[in-house]
Amino acid sequence: MKTKLIACSLVVACLSSGCENPKQAIGAIAGAGAGGWMGSTIGKGRGQVVAAAVGAGLGALAGGYVGGKLDDADKRQAGTTCMQALENGRSGQQAVWRNPDSGNHGTFIPQKAYQADNGQYCREFQQTIVVGGRSQQGYGTACRQPDGSWQIQGS
Repeated sequence: MKTKLIACSLVVACLSSGCENPKQAIGAIAGAGAGGWMGSTIGKGRGQVVAAAVGAGLGALAGGYVGGKLDDADKRQAGTTCMQALENGRSGQQAVWRNPDSGNHGTFIPQKAYQADNGQYCREFQQTIVVGGRSQQGYGTACRQPDGSWQIQGS
């Protein structure tokens, strides 16, 4: 039930952002996923469903704001840091990026690699992005593709 609710919230986040601005849509989707997951850990039964929906909505708003404020240089630096940390980073070790022009910055923390049922190697991660003094956290999983690149799951 939780998984279906969170997946539905992600679709709602994309639709509510209009999906016209890709960085804003990505932020909204990431925020909705994190907010929905956090909300789903509260309460039981119907209260848990309501908390997950509220968490997803609030997360989508916050994530959309942060995602809408990242410029191309921010995205490049964040993406490079993410890929390097997934490929070579030690589990639990924080990788940091900072754009001196915009002042935006963030951290990426990969976890221990594991082999998924389909044979791919994957790593869970935690990411924090700070834009204009506002912080947004996200969690996810990335898996190594046959070409050696890493792909964040669900994207």
